[in-house]
Amino acid sequence: MEEIRALKGTKDIFGDEMRKWLDIEDIIRNLCDDFGFNQIRTPIFEFTKLFKRGVGETTDIVNKEMYSFIDKGDNDITLKPESTAPVVRAYLEHAMHAETQPIKLYYISPTFRYEKPQAGRQRQFHQFGIEMFGSESPTADAEVIAIGQTLLKRLGIKNVELHINSLGGPECRKRYNETLKTFLRSKEEHLCELCKERMDKNPLRVLDCKNEKCQQELQGAPTILDTLGESCKAHFEKVQELLTAMNIAYSVDSSIVRGLDYYTKTVFEFISNDIGAQGTVCGGGRYDKLVEEIGGKPTPAVGFGAGMERLLLVREAENKDAVSPTYRDIFIGYRGETAMVEAFKMVNHLRQAGISAESDHLQRSIKAQMKYANKISAKFSAIIGESELEEKSVQVKNMATGEAITVSFDQLADSVKKMLSETL
Repeated sequence: MEEIRALKGTKDIFGDEMRKWLDIEDIIRNLCDDFGFNQIRTPIFEFTKLFKRGVGETTDIVNKEMYSFIDKGDNDITLKPESTAPVVRAYLEHAMHAETQPIKLYYISPTFRYEKPQAGRQRQFHQFGIEMFGSESPTADAEVIAIGQTLLKRLGIKNVELHINSLGGPECRKRYNETLKTFLRSKEEHLCELCKERMDKNPLRVLDCKNEKCQQELQGAPTILDTLGESCKAHFEKVQELLTAMNIAYSVDSSIVRGLDYYTKTVFEFISNDIGAQGTVCGGGRYDKLVEEIGGKPTPAVGFGAGMERLLLVREAENKDAVSPTYRDIFIGYRGETAMVEAFKMVNHLRQAGISAESDHLQRSIKAQMKYANKISAKFSAIIGESELEEKSVQVKNMATGEAITVSFDQLADSVKKMLSETL
């Protein structure tokens, strides 16, 4: 019979790797609590028009990467390739704009893009994201960036640089597009076909081309910073002032444009030097026009997305021992059927007392049971046999030192807790 395997670009997560995921998720939830953000979970699939309208029809995501299909109700459906547009849809659908602003939301969500699998990026990957609605102040930009910086700090990720840029507002973009088109036409014969197609429709997307030859031709392109209006320039300067006041190091990088059409004004990326060319671990910015594009009233908003796989990859590169392997506080072994019943009674009691306990499910020999105790990194072990049942007491052995003490059955939980505290 043919073996059925996971699809290319997907993977199973289990064992010690799952512990690493859960550890990062715990850090994220605590971080968001500290910054006053509430979790939101949106459906895995949405109407395709949401992403075409929100992400932009000239983006690689919409053109090449979306998993779209017609369902049994003849609806055009897409597995979400990013989560900002769905969160905006939820913001509008549930009238969050009528609540006290700003609305501060975060998500941890599976995401789907049909692209070449690479380090830290699968076709099903996972994103942590932040979205803040209702504030046009530069303080919102700075706070969102501060969350990204604090996350990396709490994960022990140090070899990362913050790059920021401003894409300005519609008028700034209009002026820049004309300047950029003039430059691109002078390079047209050397650009790829996709860049030639984008040149008139959305010239900013040309700067995001992944073709190495195109990137060489784009050296010396005019920057949008040269065409910012006074209000957009003042906004960007205030963001920089706030970051400096918050002791967040950054560099202004005019090449940061992000891969989605909805960004306005501030854009930023945290870039790692530890994972090669695909070094962005967190990126985002302001998107003041997206709520309106999706059908709402003009609403300022800012946020970011961070790939969970990328965070794990960078954390592992910098600190392989960030998460301890699986362990048990105590293993209870046994000899014989009667002792087996007592062992599982004891294990259940210990677990109810908050102690991580384990016993044997395979009726192994005592020698094999102790090998298993070592395998699961049990800190202590005990073996119940006939004499232990008669005396209602058991020897508890420290697996690291070999030292053992005799403890009565009814005092076992308290004694193990005390021994655990002494080994900290």
